[in-house]
Amino acid sequence: MRENGPDRELLSQLAHACGVETEYWSYDGNLTSVADHTLIAVLAAMGIDATTEDKARAALADVDMQPWHNVLPECTVIRRDTEGAVAVHVPDGASVTLTAVLEDGGQRALTQRDDYVPPRYVDGTLIGRASFTLPANLPLGYHTLRASVITSAAVESVEYDAPLIVVPQRLRLPSERGASGWGIMAQLYSTRSRDSWGVGDTADLKEMCSFFGASGGDFILINPLHAAEPVGHMSPSPYLPVTRRFFNPIYIRPEDIREVAYMPAAQRALVHWAAEKPKAASLRNENIDRDSVWESKRRALEVIFNFGRSDARQRAFERFRAEEGQGLEDFAFWCALREKYGEQFPENLARPDSAYAANERRELAERIDFYAWLQWIIDAQLEDAQRSACSAGMALGIFHDLAVGVHPHGSDVWSIPEAFAEGVGVGAPPDMYNQQGQNWSQPPWRPDSLRRMAYAPLRDMARTVLRHAGALRVDHVMGLFRLWWIPDGECPSGGTYVRFDHEAMVGVLMLEAARAGAVVVGEDLGNVEPWVRDYLRERGILGTSVMLFEQENGYFKEPGAYRREALVTVDTHDLPPAAGYLAGEHVDLRESLGLLTEPVEKVRSDAAEERRRLMDRLRQQGLIGDDPTEREVVEALHRFIARAPAELLGVALVDAVGERRAQNQPGTDQEYPNWRIPLADGSEQVVLVEDLPNNPRLQSLLAAFTAELRAARQ
Repeated sequence: MRENGPDRELLSQLAHACGVETEYWSYDGNLTSVADHTLIAVLAAMGIDATTEDKARAALADVDMQPWHNVLPECTVIRRDTEGAVAVHVPDGASVTLTAVLEDGGQRALTQRDDYVPPRYVDGTLIGRASFTLPANLPLGYHTLRASVITSAAVESVEYDAPLIVVPQRLRLPSERGASGWGIMAQLYSTRSRDSWGVGDTADLKEMCSFFGASGGDFILINPLHAAEPVGHMSPSPYLPVTRRFFNPIYIRPEDIREVAYMPAAQRALVHWAAEKPKAASLRNENIDRDSVWESKRRALEVIFNFGRSDARQRAFERFRAEEGQGLEDFAFWCALREKYGEQFPENLARPDSAYAANERRELAERIDFYAWLQWIIDAQLEDAQRSACSAGMALGIFHDLAVGVHPHGSDVWSIPEAFAEGVGVGAPPDMYNQQGQNWSQPPWRPDSLRRMAYAPLRDMARTVLRHAGALRVDHVMGLFRLWWIPDGECPSGGTYVRFDHEAMVGVLMLEAARAGAVVVGEDLGNVEPWVRDYLRERGILGTSVMLFEQENGYFKEPGAYRREALVTVDTHDLPPAAGYLAGEHVDLRESLGLLTEPVEKVRSDAAEERRRLMDRLRQQGLIGDDPTEREVVEALHRFIARAPAELLGVALVDAVGERRAQNQPGTDQEYPNWRIPLADGSEQVVLVEDLPNNPRLQSLLAAFTAELRAARQ
């Protein structure tokens, strides 16, 4: 026991009651105990003071009594077709009825069940508990529990409301939707055309949806399109957004906005002039400069916005704003404030609902309109791209990627600060690849806050992202179950896991996916508790299998050993493309960047041995001969995964055209141009979207892959 601090047993009881792990299994198989000071700091981030024995004991009592302080649970989440129960706490001896008020206005009277629990004194009042049955046939949706309470001293009843969310038992798999099961994976910013403004955009996405749909593909999986900084330097990483709910307007194609066709020649010329420099950049194999692109594109978009809209178009814009509600208004307001003040807002603007903020909203109304308009425009262009995908025969179409978290100084943290924990960041404990652990510098959601908010941040985010999509990949899906919290000032190894209500989190995500008719894939690579994969499979959520990682006892697995309920790919955006891997260029790159923790000779030898084992597996499958070319090996890798029984198979566009450079090199920031590599072939010639239908290497790979897939599934 520390001086004046709680002893370990009390601290552990409090931590467990709050979902904070006191020990964990490290990557080397050892059970590691979490330090007391880490537990105290993590509990503080959840609003719990455990700095002394007395405070920790009082906090534990408060946690135990918390349900008894509320008439109804803060939020109830239940699966459809599963009977449940809900506890109601009222003064002992009071009568109570409970009704489920459905989102369509209907009502269901709930039946009280025989489940006696002795009453307790709460703040001097004796409180009893009554249990009611939640029937299995409640419809999916966001409903309300309404308790009507009459005490012996009261004449009329008093009503209390709380959220009730009914979620799907299971999502339909792609095969149950008629999907053939394969698609393309592309970094949209890198896939440019002659009309792109230096960055791939919604028009390029539309073209690829049409082409790959006509080629038999069912989806195109793209990088996260989450919004980034609206002014100043734009973070290249799509995995460090300012919000996960709204989109980055850098992906807008200005010429596709309806108003451009009706602009006078002089104004239209301003749009064309703004495009000249970034369009020229699309033809060069140079690192993508988002800041320059956005500066040019924003100037053009402001010209288009200021031109105005017809009455019908204005009404459509206003309907969009009304549907998106306060979330969109706060995001647009944040963008306008960021434009005016930079990253550090004045203290009196620390929240969107202060008196000072109300005055700023009025002064910045026009800029708020502009940033809301950008979201309306990109929403419409994404809708058009998804329509093109479906028209081309894609069963799923656009396949979005959901990042793990958000920037600590972004709009989400500013607009809904109560949802986020303070004083901690999210990361990962040490593993064999990152022996110091990782700190992603992203604030986590608070489990208790999410419950109080009826999971609105998750619900609103999923609903917006899925509105014009057929599938969603959830990066680090373990984040719906537990996250590694690192107290500020601690090294990544000095953190611990905090658990979330995964039944509620996964359920809400599934409800939004079901309403959108979408498939969900969880990125479950790495250190994932085995039961999690079983749980996701039970719920109809696919996992992720990467061929280069699918090894057992030093041997690559045979195709038949792969999971059915998974998205299977040869590689990922964090690995070199297949051609670069076969050439061993990833070892050279990591050596040049100083990322190796072992002698380069050993790393090269290990990489060569792994490639030898990979080639042996391909030969055993009859997919290559004795002296195959690079192209033949890359095609063999994709024919290999075509034999797997997986629901979905993904072909990386970089592999299909012979690109060698990795899009991202983990462990680097400025040392490598992460997320800035344009699509090119093995000879470093730019590959444009309009070149894809006639690209011989792409055509050869798709022909080999789809033929193998047909043969494997006959």
